[in-house]
Amino acid sequence: MRFGLNRIDRVGVVVALIAAYGLVAPFALFRANRIVQGEGRSLFSALPPSLGAILLVLSAIAIVMALLRLPLFLKLLASLVMLAVLAFAIGNAAGFLTPEGNNYARVSPGSGFWLLSAAFALLATDCLARLRPPPWMRIAILTAIIAAIAFVLASGLWDGLSILKEYSSRADTFWLEAGRHVTLALGSLAVAAVVGIPLGILCHRVEPARSAILNLLNIVQTIPSIALFGILIGPLSWVAANVPGAADLGIRGIGMAPAFLALFLYSLLPMVANTVGGLAGVPAEANDAARGVGMTDRQRLTQVELPLAFPVILTGIRIVLVQNIGLATIAALIGGGGFGVFVFQGLGQTAMDLVLLGAVPTVTMAFAAAVILDAIVELVAPANAGSGTGRKEATA
Repeated sequence: MRFGLNRIDRVGVVVALIAAYGLVAPFALFRANRIVQGEGRSLFSALPPSLGAILLVLSAIAIVMALLRLPLFLKLLASLVMLAVLAFAIGNAAGFLTPEGNNYARVSPGSGFWLLSAAFALLATDCLARLRPPPWMRIAILTAIIAAIAFVLASGLWDGLSILKEYSSRADTFWLEAGRHVTLALGSLAVAAVVGIPLGILCHRVEPARSAILNLLNIVQTIPSIALFGILIGPLSWVAANVPGAADLGIRGIGMAPAFLALFLYSLLPMVANTVGGLAGVPAEANDAARGVGMTDRQRLTQVELPLAFPVILTGIRIVLVQNIGLATIAALIGGGGFGVFVFQGLGQTAMDLVLLGAVPTVTMAFAAAVILDAIVELVAPANAGSGTGRKEATA
């Protein structure tokens, strides 16, 4: 009995429970039109019998593999195969359930599909975490996943799904709002970096300024995002009405200006705090060695302190980017655009697939940004540590 229990993977138990429930939950939802409530269809009623049987057998095999303590590479391969099979199956479900020539019917993934996808994504994530692939390999895996999704989208396999029908009628608007979303997230990050890093240096060097600045930024961070967007409408409306040329530059009470400013204000605390933390973590020996070779304060800052603090500062940039990608969704409430336009339109029309049209790319962007920047942080940290060590040894 003890030997048997030792062969069971604890994460695999969670994966198996989620996947088992996903097999009995509705695999797809069928709706006569885009706004009526969907009818759940089970695995075998949503798919052709042969494909349903194949999916069931493969799921059972993958569940058993998840439960057992097998080589991680095999479990990772099983999870990726299952995710690919699920992507193929849900595309076929759309064609199978939609009546011939019916342009009003909608087919969307059901809770069973989402649970199965979550279970095998969890298994893949756990395997990758335990395998600990190097940063470049994580970026390569992410690139391969994005390429696979792009291939499926280009192949037309998912064209029958309701979310892509929503996209097809809004393709031009979708890419316009995507550009606005990226502009808000990256633009506010860039300005926050330009302002926040010097502020962090000031806080590190001037002790009295540190408490005042960080406390003020903490207060800003506690204001709810919708409230902050609303607070900025009044001042920016006044600026647009009273400052010549402000309106021509796009500064108005509603639109991208208050959204951009709010995201910038939210970005400052992580940027400043991580800059302070990174500079505070620079070994005193490195500064002493720099002084010993006659470096000025500016030279020590630019050639010793900032390079050694860079991984921590980059971690702050990662936090800000992921945060801004999510918060930019709320900008749609004040006319700022972005993927939130589809989210709030869908909520107003009770069209959940329109909500997904805004939510899915937002989540995907945030996840990709987190993976890429985490990998970059790991890539630069050893190099900086090594350069710092080499500098100290050289000065010795």
